Amino acid sequence: MRPKLPFTWAVLSDPGLRRTSNEDCYCTRADIGLYIVADGMGGHVAGEVASRQAVEAIEAFIEETAGADKNRTWPFPFDPSLSLEANRLKAAFRLANRRIAAAIADSQDLRGMATTASAFLAGNNSACVAHVGDSRVYVIRDGTLDQITHDHSWVEEQVRAGTMSPSAARQHPWRNVVTRALSGGEDPEVDVTELRPKPGERFLLCSDGLFSVVSDAQIAAILGDSRLGLEEVCRRLIDAANESGGPDNITAVVLQVDVP
Repeated sequence: MRPKLPFTWAVLSDPGLRRTSNEDCYCTRADIGLYIVADGMGGHVAGEVASRQAVEAIEAFIEETAGADKNRTWPFPFDPSLSLEANRLKAAFRLANRRIAAAIADSQDLRGMATTASAFLAGNNSACVAHVGDSRVYVIRDGTLDQITHDHSWVEEQVRAGTMSPSAARQHPWRNVVTRALSGGEDPEVDVTELRPKPGERFLLCSDGLFSVVSDAQIAAILGDSRLGLEEVCRRLIDAANESGGPDNITAVVLQVDVP
């Protein structure tokens, strides 16, 4: 297996102040270069099941195809415009969707469950991000915070169309309505972004329990503070969300590109 980009990482997940359970799920597998955050939907039990099923399916496929060639994206076609890592991650998301479909078919109690998911997969000198839904991936470089993913949500569509401001979207009663998720239906459209991470950059994968109540400016100030270790960064992000009401589950995975 080829060596992956050198990362250090930390993760913290919290139910928030208004939920009795945590429907978020995550994966941190430095050995295969995979990091995931998934935010389940569908009720107390079903949301937890959906996010766990998705994370387990994505993790299993990436592990099984480590070092494989393009044929290992079967049953999905290989997209020559994307790297092998991006093809693997895209296929893993679609297999996760099928895993959820199978779980729903086995239990009527799980009907209607779904999950968002965002994942980061490190290659040798590159990386890729895939996502479905409104869990986000950010990067901070040279003091500037950039949002790599674009939410698949109703309010985000209005913001991008210019009919709603970002501040209005944050307060809108439909802000939690997603337009795309892993829900067991047809193979989902998976957004994939290819990256060339550089030493010193920090990446954040998070559920909407963080960014829905913590501003980009606050996130940038915490994530970009080089004096803070990664565990402390996660803790301060979670604390900031809870200090703003903690209305939802909160998960933060922080990665830092180390000097080789």
